[in-house]
Formats: sequence, C-alpha cells, structure tokens
Amino acid sequence: MSYNLLKGKRGIIFGALDANSIAWKTAERVHEEGGTFVLTNAPIALRMGEIKELAKKTGSEVIPADATSMEDLENLVEKSMEILGGKIDFVLHSIGMSVNVRKGNHYTSQNYDYTHKGWDISAVSFHKTMSVLYNKDAMTEWGSIIALTYMAAQRVFPDYNDMADNKAYLESIARSFGYFFGKDKKVRVNTISQSPTPTTAGQGVKGFDGFIAYAEKMSPLGNATAEDCANYTIAMFSDLTKRVTLQNLYNDGGFSNMGVSDAVMDTFVGE
Repeated sequence: MSYNLLKGKRGIIFGALDANSIAWKTAERVHEEGGTFVLTNAPIALRMGEIKELAKKTGSEVIPADATSMEDLENLVEKSMEILGGKIDFVLHSIGMSVNVRKGNHYTSQNYDYTHKGWDISAVSFHKTMSVLYNKDAMTEWGSIIALTYMAAQRVFPDYNDMADNKAYLESIARSFGYFFGKDKKVRVNTISQSPTPTTAGQGVKGFDGFIAYAEKMSPLGNATAEDCANYTIAMFSDLTKRVTLQNLYNDGGFSNMGVSDAVMDTFVGE
C-alpha cells in the first residue's frame, strides 16, 4: 500500500546488494511512496550484487562509491544533487563489514588491521558521509538521515564479534553529529536497531540462525522483517517524524525490553 509519503523527496541509499538486503527493500518502498534516489555501493559490491536490476526497476542511477573515501563521497553527493535536481531529503546508511568475522578471528584475538578496516567501513563511513553532506550544505531543512544498527551495541552477543563495537561507535556518531546537524541545518539523524534479519551480510555471522530463532521466541511480536524495517525507515524519512532525532529506535518486536519469555522458558523447563 502506498501513502505518497515521500512524494517529491530526493535521497541517497547506501548498501543495496541483493533482494534480501534491507537497503534494497527500502529502495523499493521509497519508490512506491513517490521518492527518487541514487543508489550507491562499493565497486566490489556492485560487481557481486544485482543492483542494476533494482536501478532499472526504480528508475534510479547507480554511483559507485567507497564510503571510506572522502573523494568518492564528495563525488557521490555532488552527482546525486545534479541527477536528482536539488538538495537531498533523505539518506540511508546500510553498510557493515567485519574482516575479523570473515576470516574467522575470535573476538579475543583480532587482527587489528582488520579491526580498523571494519571500523572505518561500518562506523566512521557514517561520520564521513555526514561530514560531506554537512559541509556542502547538501541536505534540505527537515531532512532525515538513518543508519541501520543492531542491539549487540548494548548487550553481549559473543559471535557478533567486533561488529558490536562498530555498531556502538556508529550509534554514538549519530547522536554527536545529529546534534550539530539539528542545531545548524534542521536535519534529523537517527539509528534503527533492527531484529536479526537473514540478509546476505547478516548470514556471515557465526550462529546467526540461532540468533534469529532465539529472538523470535523472545519477542512478543516476533522478529521484524526486512520489509518491516523498510516501512519504519519510510516513516522516519517522511514529514510525520519531524522532531525525532538523536534516537536509537528499536524495530525488534519488543525484544529489547524482554527479560525472558514463556516460549524461551519452555525450552529449558519440562512440561
């Protein structure tokens, strides 16, 4: 169902890889709600993914950008404004990568070059993106910037590894930069903390199926899907959430406020 919530709005969507990714689902929903946008991802992800198909479907252009490169980000923002014909109303940062996870390094024995690289891609890239948008005065008043995060930033999920630290840093950047973006430009910055979701990126984490099953049993409404996250993001991009900023917003079926559930207890206690 479309409500025309984003009619006339322009944006940039980072991180659409394939039809499972939250960024991909968000792009489809933005298109349905009347928004136009530029799609971007790292050159290697563009080769691996199916983003051209999404671009065709949504009438969008694709601009390759390494989100850790200021030069690439400046080019991305300038070109996006040219293509879209004006300033930017919304941005989705949906990027995360841990080389330590990929290489199977345990949290207690990281390769710190890998740690630094993952931190740069997953967290600092959000600061760099906002820095370019801020210094180029590229956002419209009441624009909305969203980054996707996960609850491992607050609580221990042992196999989430150094991505937990990256997400904690990402959330802090959202608050700190969000203050300046709000005060100086009337732009809001928030993070959405999503249920574990079976995306291509998420499935790289050891024991991920267990995360999903446990969260499903723990959450009164069950896990939020990628589609649910896309819909929440649309609400945050719309004019209906104008005064919401500096927030870490849980889209997790209630998981974050649960201590234990009947369904989880039943697993441990015989009938």
